[in-house]
Amino acid sequence: MGTVSMNHKRTRKNLLPSRLRLCVHRSAKHIYAQIIDDIKGITLCAASSLNLQEGTRADAGMTRKVYIADQVGRQIAEKAKEKGVTKVFFDRNGYKYHGRVKQLAESARREGLIF
Repeated sequence: MGTVSMNHKRTRKNLLPSRLRLCVHRSAKHIYAQIIDDIKGITLCAASSLNLQEGTRADAGMTRKVYIADQVGRQIAEKAKEKGVTKVFFDRNGYKYHGRVKQLAESARREGLIF
């Protein structure tokens, strides 16, 4: 297994055994979200911007990437509801809580996920 950053170790140390983890990864072009059960070592559901088609932005103040992050947040929340997941621990994976990461978290929260 590769090296693990200090921030990731701190995040994993503070996990509650009963909580699942909503892990976010973003690249220059795409954003990904997974709900992970660390005790069982499985990914329950995942969503990404890879299969999203660009649509019109609902809010004129949103950039294209932020709008897509909003859609990914909604997708992951819907998939979590189908699996019966309501409470998760938000793992921003070292990224600042700003821009696309913030929009994904807020849209997932609006759709019913509790952090």
